[in-house]
Amino acid sequence: MTLPISELKTGDFDYELPTELIAQTPAEPRDASRLLVLDRAGETLTHRESFRALLDYLRSGDVLVVNESKVIPARLFGKKQPSGGQIELLLLRPAPSWGGFCWEALVRPGRGTKPGAHFCFGPESGEPLEAVVREIAPSGGRYIAFARDPLPFLEKYGQMPLPPYIHQSPTDPQRYQTVYANPNLQGSAAAPTAGLHFTPALLEEVQARGVSLEKVTLHVGLDTFQPVKEENALEHQMHSEWCALDPATAERLNTARANGGRIISVGTTAVRTLETAYNAGQLQPFAGETRLFLYPGKSLQAVDALITNFHLPRSTLLMLVSAFAGPDFILRAYREAVEQRYRFFSFGDAMLIL
Repeated sequence: MTLPISELKTGDFDYELPTELIAQTPAEPRDASRLLVLDRAGETLTHRESFRALLDYLRSGDVLVVNESKVIPARLFGKKQPSGGQIELLLLRPAPSWGGFCWEALVRPGRGTKPGAHFCFGPESGEPLEAVVREIAPSGGRYIAFARDPLPFLEKYGQMPLPPYIHQSPTDPQRYQTVYANPNLQGSAAAPTAGLHFTPALLEEVQARGVSLEKVTLHVGLDTFQPVKEENALEHQMHSEWCALDPATAERLNTARANGGRIISVGTTAVRTLETAYNAGQLQPFAGETRLFLYPGKSLQAVDALITNFHLPRSTLLMLVSAFAGPDFILRAYREAVEQRYRFFSFGDAMLIL
């Protein structure tokens, strides 16, 4: 249900965060991060020193829903042709409507990069990857046509698209990848970071407790890099992302819930996929683009609990978790997390919202 509101002040989703609390490196091992547990029923906060404490809050019949999209090493560095000037691309998603090997990408420097501009990527020795700008995208990015499939080239020469607040790449690039990422589902320009806390052993323990694991797909795109700039957040335009829930998974989730199990979403991308697919009181199979924007005033219907990281101020993700738990409760939890020196953002600690 959507409440009839005409304004949502972006400034109401702001908070003070000391720079030193922005995690620059991931916890080792993955499940060593801390866990802040929010109980919506009593609006209580419980501090747990290890993400493994998640096991204490699961019960047989529950379902963990994860996003198995794989992050591609989507950042490319090359040269403009024929000037030789430096250029950087961040590939966001394929743009099949333009034909061939065309992708939507952010370009730096973008000003003055017009349709027809030519780029060349790769070492001076070896076969380079050439590309041309086809058109300026509505997002402000560019539609880039490559001479051949860029994915194999990215695997060799691309870099992981770490967020701008992380200033040093991890020694192991797989630390910005979930352990359950599907190699056949490459397409994310950023990691679904709530899943970074899971190890294979922890997932085995989860399932040993009678909790099933189900997988959906959402290829994380441009909005991950875009703050809400409008003072009235309802004027913010979400960019589309491709997501999918297959028929068999939808049926198993509906059955689990009908039998009293809870749908526990691992991350906001899984939430958006499930809420996009929810219709007529049940989850329905879905595959396509979503622009779903969840904020206070919109109730979440497809999930019962949420595992998530701490999100940036004034972001659509902070608004999403506020839609689930209430903005006052969420911001109180964030203030306490700052006081208790939790680590924030992609490589930071986690929250479990019950």
